[in-house]
Order: sequence, then structure tokens, then C-alpha cells
Amino acid sequence: MAVDGAQLWTLNHRLLSVVMDACSAELAELGLETKEFFVLAEVAASPYPAELAATLMIPKASVTVYVRNLAAKGFIRREIDDEDLRRHRLILTAEGEAARDHALSALAAEFDRRLARITPRDRTELQRILLEMLKPSD
Repeated sequence: MAVDGAQLWTLNHRLLSVVMDACSAELAELGLETKEFFVLAEVAASPYPAELAATLMIPKASVTVYVRNLAAKGFIRREIDDEDLRRHRLILTAEGEAARDHALSALAAEFDRRLARITPRDRTELQRILLEMLKPSD
């Protein structure tokens, strides 16, 4: 029996959307929109706006808006990069770290509720499969 890749992709997307929707109230309490959360969660690993756009696969103009919003909320700040004075580096503030951590905890709790429906062995297998799928293709 063949497995339809498009159907699997759709199921995965639906799962992620359901989990994010379930967390939306907590994100709103933190003052975060869903896409702002993704930017905030990625800033530490990708501290340059262009890098953020590439990592999150969203337009640079959108990243600019999210960064501006997050800075206005006090979650991040821009600093001139010491190695390249033409670039701005994004830094999480203490408030940004707290908001990110709280949002990630809410997301993890909701996803854990979903994972509880499958056996520990299936969770381990799911992790193995996802890691395999994320490996760069040769």
C-alpha cells in the first residue's frame, strides 16, 4: 500500500496548526502573534534579519515588521554587529527570553498532550523519522 506524500504533508501541517491554535490564547496573553513567536524563538540561533528570513522561509519585509513589533514590545533589541558595522544583530532581552520560554513551554505541553496518545516506542520512532527527514539530501 503506497503512502501519499502530499497526504502525509497535509496531516503534518494540520497537526502543527492544531497545536499552534491550542496555544494561541497563551501567546496572546504574552503579547505575541503566532508568526512573531516563530521569529522570537529563532533569534538566538539566527540573530541577523536576513538569516532569520532564510531560516523561517518568510519574506525579508515580513521579518522587518515582526522585528519592529518585537522590539517595540521590549522582547528584542538591535545592536550594531562589532564584526561588521553595516549589520544589525538581534538580541533577546530578558523579557523576550521569558516570553519565548513561556511560549515554548505552552507549545511543548500541548504537543505532549498529543504525543501521550501514542506509545513511547512510537514517539521514539517518530523522532527518528523526523530527524532522518531533516538530514540534508546528498
